[in-house]
Amino acid sequence: MARNVRTSIRKVTGLDSMNGGETVVPSKVPRTEERRPVTVVLGTQWGDEGKGKVVDMLATKADVCCRCQGGNNAGHSVHVDGAEYAFHLLPSGIVNPDCVAVIGNGVVVHLPQMFHELETNEKNGLCDMKDRLVISDRCHIVFDFHQQMDGLQESGRGQKSIGTTKKGIGPAYSSKATRNGLRICDLMGDFAHFSEKFRNLVDQYRTIFPDLEVDVAAELAKYKELRERVRPLVRETVSYLHKFLEAGDKMILVEGAQSTILDIDFGLYPYVTSSNCSIGGVCTGLGIPPHVIGDVVGVVKAYLTRVGAGGFPTELDNEMGKLLLDRGHEYGVTTGRPRRCGWLDLIMLSYSNMINGFTGLAVTKLDILDVFDEVKVGVAYHLDGEKVETFPASDDDLKRLEVEYLTLPGWKTNTEDVRKWEDLPKNAQRYIEVIRDKLKVPVRWIGVGKDRNSMIEIP
Repeated sequence: MARNVRTSIRKVTGLDSMNGGETVVPSKVPRTEERRPVTVVLGTQWGDEGKGKVVDMLATKADVCCRCQGGNNAGHSVHVDGAEYAFHLLPSGIVNPDCVAVIGNGVVVHLPQMFHELETNEKNGLCDMKDRLVISDRCHIVFDFHQQMDGLQESGRGQKSIGTTKKGIGPAYSSKATRNGLRICDLMGDFAHFSEKFRNLVDQYRTIFPDLEVDVAAELAKYKELRERVRPLVRETVSYLHKFLEAGDKMILVEGAQSTILDIDFGLYPYVTSSNCSIGGVCTGLGIPPHVIGDVVGVVKAYLTRVGAGGFPTELDNEMGKLLLDRGHEYGVTTGRPRRCGWLDLIMLSYSNMINGFTGLAVTKLDILDVFDEVKVGVAYHLDGEKVETFPASDDDLKRLEVEYLTLPGWKTNTEDVRKWEDLPKNAQRYIEVIRDKLKVPVRWIGVGKDRNSMIEIP
């Protein structure tokens, strides 16, 4: 994969013809049907749907791949030519050597983890990534004491823990919301001013968490070194991305982290992440207008998984659930925790579609269902004898729901080598058609294995 990436970036970004790469105030992007160069990939369930695989596939045609929210609490795996790459903070589209990767203003960044991730993947064969990585100067910084706070808060919840990854994401977003956080631009500026803000922030949190252990001098020394390492990567990304929008022939791919049912507003609160991981987070997390968004791809795992506590109406707490766990290798990329497994929930998917307006679906891991005699999908909820029309806001209600299932015959055939729709077993086709018909959204891709080539594209 190694190549002269700097040359390809000039070609990809057109910096030679875009004001020499200087920051400029962009002109207005025209509102026409032809000017929709942004494709968005979002999770539809509780995360872990296989977004990284779909992004990797689409990134082969993209000029830019972006993260717009979350932090290194995400976990995306990409398999290319027998090699596996794990991404937590970096956009997984960076696997494409012709693709520039942008970490947008809505992302919170733990710089030591970011550099560790870069170095680990470079050792595994991904070359010159730093030459293709751009970080917004408006990103908020996740400090080690944010991670400490995350652990202290989670421990304090006892048996009511919400299953945080303890990566400091929630506390960092809390600092952002209470307006005492520090951003990348602060680190790039006067270091004495940065140091003062850092000390004040530590002092504020020590009043809340007296057990917080922070070696302020050591941390500041570390960030003084980190700022020089990160400086070449930092840009004002709003005008940077708008140059691509104005170019007329560039594709921007946005990779959503986490998923709709983990969204801070639309998810199953409080068992949610700390950012908007539905379609609205794309505009606020990158500084792009809604009208430039074209395709919105919803990624659907062929069955359902979740990590942590909370209701799970279609959960299989039995041998069938264990079979899904084992066949699907359902362990978190970030935490290593085993995931809870169950049948597909079409009510949840319909709710996700209402929020995001999917133009197409990618159904992943269909092959995991190859061994079942029959498969079920949840098609309706009932609560206290009454039909519930949509996904509930309350976890208490979710735990009390009764699920109405549609039972379909299994296909009992290995689908891992299938690459055409017409070669899928008829019962597998029927399963996909049920998803399509319920959501009234076309299924455009079907994943039947780990590798990037293990994908069926439906014309």
